[in-house]
Amino acid sequence: MTFLVGRALTYAITATAGSGFLLFGYDQGVMSSLLTGDAFIATFPEIDTTKGGHGSSSLQGTVVAIYEIGCFLGAIVSLLVGERLGRRKCIMAGCIVLSIGAALQCSAYSIPHLIVGRIIAGVGNGLNTSTIPVWHSEMSKAASRGKGLAIELAINIFGVMLSYWVDYGMSYVKNEAQFRFPIALQILFALLTFIGVLCLPESPRWLIQHGEESKARHIIWALQDNAREIDHDDPVVVTDVNEITRAVHEEQEASSGGSFKLLFQNNKQRFMYRTLLGMGGQAMQQLSGINLITYYATVIFEQSVGMSHHTALLLAGFNGIAYFFSSLVPIWTIERLGRRKLMMFAVLGQGCCMAILAGTIWDGGKSAGLVATVMLFVFNFFFAVGLLAIPWLLPAEYSPLAIRTRSAAMATATNWICTFLVVEIVPVSISNIGYKTYIYFAVFNFCFFPLIYLFYPETQNLTLEQVDLLFTNEKVLLHWDSSLGIAGDVNTRVGNATAKDLESVNAQHVE
Repeated sequence: MTFLVGRALTYAITATAGSGFLLFGYDQGVMSSLLTGDAFIATFPEIDTTKGGHGSSSLQGTVVAIYEIGCFLGAIVSLLVGERLGRRKCIMAGCIVLSIGAALQCSAYSIPHLIVGRIIAGVGNGLNTSTIPVWHSEMSKAASRGKGLAIELAINIFGVMLSYWVDYGMSYVKNEAQFRFPIALQILFALLTFIGVLCLPESPRWLIQHGEESKARHIIWALQDNAREIDHDDPVVVTDVNEITRAVHEEQEASSGGSFKLLFQNNKQRFMYRTLLGMGGQAMQQLSGINLITYYATVIFEQSVGMSHHTALLLAGFNGIAYFFSSLVPIWTIERLGRRKLMMFAVLGQGCCMAILAGTIWDGGKSAGLVATVMLFVFNFFFAVGLLAIPWLLPAEYSPLAIRTRSAAMATATNWICTFLVVEIVPVSISNIGYKTYIYFAVFNFCFFPLIYLFYPETQNLTLEQVDLLFTNEKVLLHWDSSLGIAGDVNTRVGNATAKDLESVNAQHVE
C-alpha cells in the first residue's frame, strides 16, 4: 500500500505531482530558445526565421504547435481509458510515452522525424496533465487542496525557468548538443515522476468507486496528519469514507451507467454545466496569450523588440526567474482570497499588459522597446497569480466523482487545442500583422472578467463533496453559506441541509 503516512505522505504526493508538472513546464519552455540557436537552424533550415534565414514561419509554428496536438490526443486517451486504468497507471503510462517522444526528438535530423517525436511526447504529456491534478486533488484535504495545486504549478514554472537557463547555457556549445541535450533532459524528469507514482498510493475516491473500500480506508487513514496516533476506525476516517461513499452512490444514480453523453447532460448533478466550466477555465488560460510568451519569448525579444540573440536569451532566462517567483504568490493567497478574486485580478492585469504591448511595439522606438520588455515580465506576474494554477484545479474541484476523470480530460483537451491554436498562429501573426497580434489577446482578457464573475462558483476551503452542493440546488450557488454547514469540516454532512436552508441561500446568495 504505502510506507509513508501523515505529512510525509502528503509531501511525497505534492513532490511527485510537482515533478510531473516540472516536466510539463520544461517541455513547454525548452523550444523557445532553441528555435533561433545556430546548431538548430543549421540542422533544420526549413524553419529558420531569423534575420537572413529563408525558413517558413508557418512551418515553424506547426513544428512547435504539433506538440499540442499530441497533448490533445493524450487527453482524449485519458478520456477514453483513464477511469478504467486509474490515476497511477495513467500517469506512469504518460511518463513512458513522453520519454519515447523525447528520445525521438533529440535524435532527429529531419523535420518529419522531429514532428513525430513531438507528437508522441505530447501524447504522454496529455495523459499526465489530464490525470495529475485529479490524483493530487483527490489526495488533498479541503483546506490545503488549492495550496497544494499552487505549489505543483509553481514547480511547473520552475521547469519553464530551468529550460530557459539550460538553453542559455547550451548556447555556448557550438555542436548539435546545443539543442539535443536540452531536449533529452526531460527524460530525467519523466523517470523521477514514474518512480514517485510507482511508490505512492491510488486515489481513495477512485478505489471506493471501484469497490476497494478497505484499501481506500487505509489510504485516508495514512493521509491524516496524526495517522500514527489514530487507528483505521477513527471517526475522522470513518466520516471521510462515508461521505465519499455517499457521494459515489448519489452520482452513480445520476449517471445511469456512466455514458459519455452524461458530460453534456444537465441532470440534477448539472454535469454539463460543471464540465463546461472546467473547459472554459482552460480555454481562458490559453487564450490569455501566455504561450505567446512562453513558447516565443526569445523570438519576441528579437523580432518584436529588436534585441540581439544573446540579449534575448539572457532576458528570457530572467523572465523565467521572475515568472517562477510570481508563481509562489498563489501558495499563500489561493485559500485566503479564493479562486474567483485571483482569476478576475489576473485577466484585468493581463488585458492591460497586452494593450500596452500593442502600443509600444507599434511605436517601435528604443524606449518603447524597454516598456514592452517590462510588460512581458508584468504579464507573467498577473498570469502566475491568477490563471496559472486555478484552471488546472477547477476541473477536479467542480466535477463530481462519477465523471471527474472524463471531465478533467475534456478540460485538458480544451487546454491543448487552444494552446495549439495560439502557438500555430503566433509566428505568422507576428510576421504579418505585428503589434495587432497583442490587441486581440487584450480583448480576450477583458471579455473573460464578466464570465468569471457571473458563472464560476467559489470553492475555497470546501471538501470535494461540499462542492457538489453548490451545483445540486435549484440554482447554482456562487458562494458557500454557513447555513449549509462548516466549510471544509469532514464532520459536517453536507447532505443534512434542509429544503428551507437551500431556498434561503438560493434567494440571498446567488448572484
